[in-house]
Amino acid sequence: MEANIKSESRLEIFLENPSKALWTLAIPIMFGMGIHTFYNLVDMFFIGKLGGEEIAAIAFNMPIFFLMLGLTMGLGSGVTASIARFIGQKNKINADNCAEHALVIAFFISLVFTTFGLLIGKQLLTFLGAKGEILSLGWDYLFVITLGLPFMVFSGFFRSILAGEGDMKFPMMVAGLGTILNIILDPIFIFDLEKYGGFGLGLGVKGAALATVISQLISFLIFVFMLFVKKHAYIEFNLNDFKPSKEIVWDIIRVGVPASLSMIIMAAGQGVFNKILIFYSSQTVAAYQVAGRLDMLIFLPIFAIAGGVTTLVGMFYGANRIKELNYIIKYGMICSFLITLFSSAFVYIFADTFSSMFTKDQEIIDVSVGFLRLLSLIYPFVAIAITSGRVMQGLGKGLPVLLITTVRVLGIGAPLGLYFTFILNKPVEWNWYAMMISGMIAFTIAINWVRYELRKINLIKSNNLI
Repeated sequence: MEANIKSESRLEIFLENPSKALWTLAIPIMFGMGIHTFYNLVDMFFIGKLGGEEIAAIAFNMPIFFLMLGLTMGLGSGVTASIARFIGQKNKINADNCAEHALVIAFFISLVFTTFGLLIGKQLLTFLGAKGEILSLGWDYLFVITLGLPFMVFSGFFRSILAGEGDMKFPMMVAGLGTILNIILDPIFIFDLEKYGGFGLGLGVKGAALATVISQLISFLIFVFMLFVKKHAYIEFNLNDFKPSKEIVWDIIRVGVPASLSMIIMAAGQGVFNKILIFYSSQTVAAYQVAGRLDMLIFLPIFAIAGGVTTLVGMFYGANRIKELNYIIKYGMICSFLITLFSSAFVYIFADTFSSMFTKDQEIIDVSVGFLRLLSLIYPFVAIAITSGRVMQGLGKGLPVLLITTVRVLGIGAPLGLYFTFILNKPVEWNWYAMMISGMIAFTIAINWVRYELRKINLIKSNNLI
């Protein structure tokens, strides 16, 4: 990184052209997430070669994995928003201090979740409905992933810190390198590769987990070297002089804890739907997993835009540049809607082709196609809801995301799914209807909440000018 970028924040550059700034931030995120999404699809392709039970085993792991990373990503969003606002206020001391607090938080998350994952991980899989061979395969995967959890947690916080200062390119490069390594290691660790001389390890789902852990370790080491040895970032770390600050902790947790709880609730919701879907068949659970990997293609650019919006909203709000704040929020939402409209239509048309890439089981394909074609009808509105949530986080308000997620998942989606399946005895498609209803209600609440907050901000600005 150039010396002038290290010594100065990117705030003034971003203020000169907010729309260009958004794409400067979003494109590297999109590229990095694209590589990761490609890995997820390739990973599912390889696991699909093992069989439907292996796919189902991974599906039962997802709520636990989501739970373990929920605190990391949630608190990470608090770190990003906090650092961005401090940089907007030109308060580098607090921005640095916030980054140091983030690493302390990462240590405690790693310690707690690794310990609990190893001690009660198998019991959690049983509670979620895994049994027999699926339980055995699921635990093989979870045990190895849990051992590598600290590398994932610290890497996640490093990305959040750099996102707060507006550096998306370097984290993207590290993520891309780790993902490419993961893709290379996957077939070597999963299969025995007899046709190629038998140099594969043939570890099955355990091999998939081991490939992930090794690639995450490499990513972690690169972050440590570049940030602590090469001093790559505008943010500086001086852990020897670290002093806990209640104000900094509160600034992180008021956004991060609600965001974390939101992800935990989503993990719980995914667990509930897994338990509902296993009532139909293990193939139905596998189809839900396949479809979930595919709909990541739709939301890949949206999460990238939303990530850029969080940083810019935090900086512009911290700098009290309300005109630019209003512009970037509106611009981000319009881009999210239009892009998702196009990608949803693409997935709707080719749902059968995409689903068939991962399995030859016709039941899995049919259920996956049904999911994608129904849910793609509401994805453009979900995209606006996602962007709205990240706007609120950039403003330093974490509670709205938590409340909207609670209503969507626990208040509407999961209860409707249970009601349709076990009370009305409806076919599996009715679970997708439950998700559609909850998604549209969440969109309505989210967009109106953002409008309310912006009206307040603009009113305060107008009053200050009088």
